[in-house]
Formats: sequence, C-alpha cells, structure tokens
Amino acid sequence: MIKQLVQQMTLEEKASLCSGSDFWHTQPIERLNIPAVMVSDGPHGLRKQDDKADHLAVNESIKAVCFPAGCATAASFDRQLLMTMGEAIGESCQAEKLSVVLGPAVNIKRSPLCGRNFEYFSEDPYLTSEMATSFIHGVQSKNVGTSLKHYAANNQEHRRMSSSSEVDERTMREIYLAAFEKPVMDAKPWTVMCSYNKINGTYASESRKYLTEILRDEWGFDGYVVSDWGATADRVQGIIAGMDLEMPSSAGINDRRIVEAVKNGELDEDLLDQTVERILTINYRYLENAKPDTKWDKEAQHALSAHLAAECMVLLKNEDHVLPLSKTDDIAFIGEFAQKPRFQGGGSSHINCFKITSALEAVKDMAQVTYAKGYDLLTDTTNDTLIKEAVAAAKQAKVAVVFAGLPDIYESEGYDRTHMGLPDCQNEVIRRVAEANPNTVVVLHNGSPVEMPWVDDVKGILEAYLGGQAVGLATTRILFGEANPCGKLPETFPKKLEDNPSYIFYGGEKNIAEYREGVFVGYRYYDKKNMDVCFPFGFGLSYTTFAYSHLVVDKETIKDTETVTVSVDVTNTGHVAGKEVVQLYIADHESTVIRPIKELKEFEKVALMPGETKTVTFFLDKRAFAYWNTHIHDWHVETGTFDILIGQSSQDIHCRQTIDVQSTVKLPVDYDMNSILLDLLSDPDAKAIIEPLMLDMMKKLMAQDEDADKAGNEAITLEMSKAMMQYMPLRAIVSFGNGQVSPEQLAMLLKKINNPEE
Repeated sequence: MIKQLVQQMTLEEKASLCSGSDFWHTQPIERLNIPAVMVSDGPHGLRKQDDKADHLAVNESIKAVCFPAGCATAASFDRQLLMTMGEAIGESCQAEKLSVVLGPAVNIKRSPLCGRNFEYFSEDPYLTSEMATSFIHGVQSKNVGTSLKHYAANNQEHRRMSSSSEVDERTMREIYLAAFEKPVMDAKPWTVMCSYNKINGTYASESRKYLTEILRDEWGFDGYVVSDWGATADRVQGIIAGMDLEMPSSAGINDRRIVEAVKNGELDEDLLDQTVERILTINYRYLENAKPDTKWDKEAQHALSAHLAAECMVLLKNEDHVLPLSKTDDIAFIGEFAQKPRFQGGGSSHINCFKITSALEAVKDMAQVTYAKGYDLLTDTTNDTLIKEAVAAAKQAKVAVVFAGLPDIYESEGYDRTHMGLPDCQNEVIRRVAEANPNTVVVLHNGSPVEMPWVDDVKGILEAYLGGQAVGLATTRILFGEANPCGKLPETFPKKLEDNPSYIFYGGEKNIAEYREGVFVGYRYYDKKNMDVCFPFGFGLSYTTFAYSHLVVDKETIKDTETVTVSVDVTNTGHVAGKEVVQLYIADHESTVIRPIKELKEFEKVALMPGETKTVTFFLDKRAFAYWNTHIHDWHVETGTFDILIGQSSQDIHCRQTIDVQSTVKLPVDYDMNSILLDLLSDPDAKAIIEPLMLDMMKKLMAQDEDADKAGNEAITLEMSKAMMQYMPLRAIVSFGNGQVSPEQLAMLLKKINNPEE
C-alpha cells in the first residue's frame, strides 16, 4: 500500500511529506486521501498544543497529567514501573489522537550543570537503556509511537544548536551510544529524534554514519528519523544521511530545495522515495490502530502519578531514625515548596497540569502541622522575617521538615546551570532551622545534584527529585511511613561541582565541546580516583534493612561466546515490608586498556516482607565483560579474571565472586620495526618467536663481557637486562646486538609474527 501511494505522488508531493505542515502535524495530501497525524511533547506527560503552537511552552497546552520526570523515574530502578507509566501515557495519546509522543530522552548526565538533566535518566548508560526500553514498550503497547531522543551526544544546552561534541570512538560507544542501542534494538521505537549539535564536526541531522550506518544498518532501526525542532541545517544532505522528517514546517522552503536537488541530480529520487515510505509507514501504523474513543481517566492517572513518585524517592540520610514521622507529634513544614511544589522542569516538556497536590494539602488528611514559608521562590535573597518565622516554628516542633530545591529558573531547556548550589536563602533557612531543632529533615525538589553544605547538620534527607503533579501526596506518604522509600540514586552527588570529571571542559570553547574525561563519567571517575562523594551512584536507604548471602556463579570459566548465571539471596532483616534494588557490577582484574574500576551490568528490584528471603537471578553474556575495541571497531573481551560484585550501591559491595573469561577473538596485529619489546612480549604468539632471540642475544653479550668487567656483570643481571630492554623498539636490536642480528633477520621475524598462518 505505502509503495503504491508513493508511486502515485508527484515529486512536489513527496518533498512536502518530508517536513511538517505546522509545529506538530505531518503534511497531509488530500488528493491521495493521506491524512496528517499529530505528535506531541513528552516524555513524562502530554504537552499537546492545538492553536498557536510553539516549542517552548509559551502558549498554553491542554490540561494533562504530569508524571515524575526522568530524573525521578530512573531512581526507581524499576522496569515495570516505567512500563506502567508508558502504558498510561500511551492511553492518553490515543484519547488525544496523538500518533507519537516525543520521548524518552536518554542523553547521559555528563555534568550536573546541564539544564535539561531533569528529563534525562542517569549518568550510567546501562540503567538509562533499561529504563528507556521499558518506557517504550509501555507506550507502544497502546499502538502509539515514541521518539527516542536526542541522538546523539547532546549533553549540554549551552550552544546546543551550533556546538560540536568532540567524542572519541570508544567513549561514544561505551557511554553515549550505549544509552540508545538497546532501546533501538529491543524496544524498536517508531521514531528517533536527531539532536541539534554536531558530532565530531558534522551536524547530527547530516551524519550518515550515525543515522544510517549505525542506527539502521547496525542496530536495525526501521522507523523514521525526525529532527529536533529546528535542528535541520542542510535539508538535502539530511535526506542523504537518513534524516527523514523535518520539524517544524519550513513553510515550503526546504521542500523546494528537495525538488531542485532531485531535478539537478544532487539527490537520488530513490532516496526520497525511501524517506517518504518510512514516514508513511509509521503514520499508518498509528492510523490503522487509532482508538479515538479511549477514555482518559485523569484522576486515576493522578493517583498513579503519586504511586510512581513514592517509588522513586531516595532516602539519603536517616540519622537516629528521625523518619518516619509520627502522626501524633508536633511537626513543622517549612519552605515555599511545601505549598507550591516544584515537580517538573521548564521548556518543551512543561505540562499544563489539571491538578496539583502539595505536601501541605496532602498532610491535612494525615496529621496536624505548622507551616512557615521560610523563603521566597522569586529571589535568592535571605528574608529575615521569613527566617524568624521558620525558626520559631522549628523550635515548637519535635521534627522540622524543610522543603527545598531548585526554582524553575534554575533548571530549564535552553540554558545550563552556572553552579551546583541551592539558592542562598534556602541554604540559610536550612542552617538556621537545624540550629533551632536537632531533628531537622530536608526534602529536595531538583532535577540534578545539588551541593549540601548542611549535610552533617540535619538528621534526614529525602530526595524527591521532580516527582510529578502528585509529588506532595507521595512525599507525605514517605515522611509518615505509609510508603517505604525504595529509590536509589541514578547519579553520583559529588561534594562540590569542581569534583565532577567534566568540570574543566564542560561547555567547551565557543562551538567546540571536548569530552576529555572519556569513559570516566559519573561513578566511573569517582571510583577510579578513589574520591569521596556526598552520596554515591546507586545509594538509597530504607525504613527496613537487607542482607545478602549465597552468591552463586554457575561456572568458574566461560568463553566469551557463553553466558553465565548469577544468583544471590536477599533477605529483609527489618520489621517492615520494603523493596531493595540488587545491583550487579563487573570489575576487570587486569586490562590492556584503561577501564573503570567497576561498571553496572545488571539490577533487579525485589519486594520483601519482614524476614522474607528471595533469590535474585541474573544472566550475563559477552557484553557484560566487554569494552569497545577501536582497532576492530567492535565489542571485545580480553582473556582474564573478572569480579562479579553484588551491592547496594557502587561503593557498598556485599558479595563478590571471580570468574575467568576466555576470549575467542584473536585481535589482528601489525607489528613493525618501531614496536617495542614490551608489546611484543605481551603477545603470547609474538613472545614465543622473539623471546628466544632476546635471551640468546643477552647471554652472548654477557658472556663476551664476563672477563672484561666481573663487577659490572654482578650488578647487571639477566633479569635486569630484560627489564631494561622492554621499552626498546625492535629496530634497536640491530644497534645493541653487536652484529648478531641483521635488519633482514628482523624483517623475517616480523613477517612470521604478523602472518603466522603463512
């Protein structure tokens, strides 16, 4: 059907389908009864605009439900939770006649400063890819598409439309592309959104390497690529590269360029046909499964949003079991966020909520609390009157809860943060309240890490992230023990911004942003540096406790073509029901490449009643042990010993077991006269050929010199000579060999080493 439609089109009609008709709709062709379809911003709710549409939410969108943002949902470490949220958003899309929701956003949190971090999941690509895959499955189970974004290396808002992300091949594969790879291959999103930025000098919208060779040829993507809104540079080059749909409309300008390019031979019309087929295939996938009579129960989704938010919150500190609160105690809620919660970020994902539940509103049904504003969200300036009211309320309470976080202006699409601090007025309120009441708890509303100069002065810290429109209800449930916190940090909270691995180079110089920290993003860097952090990746407390035991690895040795099964018992050793996130990390004992100390390779969230034990099982394949080898341009496992680590965070490992992995891939070698002996001797095949020559040569030289200098020979042993020679290039054997080895002989040895099969 699609191919037949395309064959009936004029060149001009084909070109018109390659861009939107407006901000949110694809182009219809009435002559052929091809309707338009609508897409909408996401990814944590709908921002559907019908009239006077714009990209950055200047004009109001329909009333909708705001679920927790990506920064929060990643903290759940719960695949099923993301699936459930995706299903709810998919139903909303069907009710609102939307074909594609623009999300999830899987860009890695390279720096706490990125203004759009609240939309992104994590600093870790494995966690990111798992969350995204589940979300996509959920949405698309309702016959609505997703748009995996922003592909790729879009990790800053500063100069995002012109900056070139300069990333080496291994870093790109292990960190930034890995977040996209599994969602594309396993969840098969209907669309992928290319980013604004350049990648190593080429705009993402014009990169055939990324849009065709990797995305389609390697990963098997079969949907269409859509530009980020306004990300199209050269439209014709975009089609050649594999960028299908330009959004928003270019008012026909780029359509005419496409027509001209076909007519003058610059653009093969077959490529244009292919582009149109991709777009129509996805459009009709929705149209043929549209369910416009779907009921959108916003109240039910509001309740779901509260449940999701509670599952995502991370208890960072609970000294002296200050939490949960007693409903009969005198409690003070302090801070404007208690009354006006911050629960989403600014920009294209900003949702016009039909309902918002604050903590002050929700607590009315649980307990009596005293409220003090404490600070003004519209200013960073400390207000002495508000602080005095806050201190007075704190002194009268058994526990003082300060609601703090980043105001809207601090975090938004379009620009980056300039520092990692809370507003000064909020830090001062927390300090003064903690002085007045030793039982002070801080609730944080933020989309990215913040510095905590008061971390040692308060007894409790609850990270609520940006928890959606029902965040107040979820927060009070956690505070008063109606729900048990079970979130884990999807990112490291450093003690200060300067500790972040990208700190020196983040933002770049003019239009060049160099990713000089390489693969050492987040905990990979802090572990390697053995650096103290405020809270590590994967960390999170509970109102109960857990114990790990009986780690079992079913094989002691495997080939890289085999899988290994890992199981561990987890027991709830406390007195209340709770959920634990079991985290599995892999550590390479010794590697010829510089690798992180450990990397997250699996996780599972498990619910346990008091005293209950469950066995959690993982299956690991080659990828769990591999790194990206830039010589073969593929994933590679080196033969060696690896640790399988089970823990509660990246810095809290409870069980470990070793396993030997044997590589079945022989890496190609190409030694020459400038190759040093150390490298040759590290290669077993080369060593077998070259080492006898070295030993023979050294023995002869030492024998010749024996009578000349006995004292010298006692000082310079055979072992010492071998150690000294390891950095010597092969050609130096001729110079130091006293005529024993000729260049011709070395050339023959090299040929034998490089071509052992001959």
